[in-house]
Amino acid sequence: MNTKTTRTIGILTGGGDVPGLNPCIKQLVVRATELGLKVVGIRKGWEGLLAFSPDDPFAGNYIQPLDAAGVRTIDRSGGTILHTSRTNPSAVKFKDAPAFLKGSYADTAKKQDFTAQVLKNISQLGIDVLVPIGGDDTLSFAARLHQEGVPLVAIPKTMDNDVMGTDYCIGFSTAVTRSVNFIHALRTSSGSHERIAVVELFGRYCGETSLVSGYLAGADRVVISEVPFDINRLADFLAADRQANPSHYAMLTISEGAVMQGGEMVLSGEADAFGHRKLGGIGAVTAEALKEITGIDMIFQPLLYLMRSGAPDSLDLMVAFNYANLAMELIRQGRTGRMVALCQGRYTALDLGELKGGAKRVDVENLYDTQAYRPNVRSVDGKPMFLY
Repeated sequence: MNTKTTRTIGILTGGGDVPGLNPCIKQLVVRATELGLKVVGIRKGWEGLLAFSPDDPFAGNYIQPLDAAGVRTIDRSGGTILHTSRTNPSAVKFKDAPAFLKGSYADTAKKQDFTAQVLKNISQLGIDVLVPIGGDDTLSFAARLHQEGVPLVAIPKTMDNDVMGTDYCIGFSTAVTRSVNFIHALRTSSGSHERIAVVELFGRYCGETSLVSGYLAGADRVVISEVPFDINRLADFLAADRQANPSHYAMLTISEGAVMQGGEMVLSGEADAFGHRKLGGIGAVTAEALKEITGIDMIFQPLLYLMRSGAPDSLDLMVAFNYANLAMELIRQGRTGRMVALCQGRYTALDLGELKGGAKRVDVENLYDTQAYRPNVRSVDGKPMFLY
């Protein structure tokens, strides 16, 4: 497929929003317009392609035509103008199904696979090439559509930077920049009150945001998702760190997916469409335990959504624009079934059919001291820019 046969591209964003999505959308639209292509924006991620009804195309407001004039200024803000969801059309609970599909359930207790409905809607909308922008969950369904024969070019985004195959995902740099700035800002209150500050960061199974943010901000201790921690040893370290600091405070970063030795992840609510329950709270649990052990007052600060809010930094702008340009060049050449990526500092495209599922993890052996709970970055020769 090439631009001689491609007339319409569809764009969607799925999963958590990150800074850089709007710049990516803008550049996709601008480049498509230059190539004489029509652009259809699909709102609310995979939900839009699932819930769109050809019999009532205006129901739910899921389809948004996009043109260069309409996206002129969106790169200056964070979030996504197309909005997002965590819908997985291949595993839909009865309560989450669109009204016109509820009659398909023989057993309302079981999830239903509506991939066929998505394929039908893609055809109905006249979409020749689909451009999904998302993390490993969103792109896992993109891979399913690729297997079903849908021409698409995927773009990786997630502030956890954990999509397999690429060194970088849109949103990561801004998340780290935000985190470093907030950690430094908390030093004033921590020092004024001579407390230990516990800063909880996003990171379900991958602790890279905690590792890199703590490394760059010079946090005293860093806890990551990959390594269960001994709360008593951590308490001893932090108390000693505080004592050694002339201002009598200490800083700890901790991934939301971190686990105490012998404990479990702090989860709440029911699982989403991709099987993930809501994370968050390990920082509060840790701060409470640290106070009980040390007798030192704590400052607990969950950054979480602050990491993914607001406008992108210059690196995320750069990558977002360049991923969009690369995606459109692949579409122009008829090279679909690819995911754009950065590998060893160079832009490239990977075959979706060859990408393994799952998410990346911190290279604990080479980058983390599992006994001292802190980054152990010594030799970076040959390492990717973001140590991943």
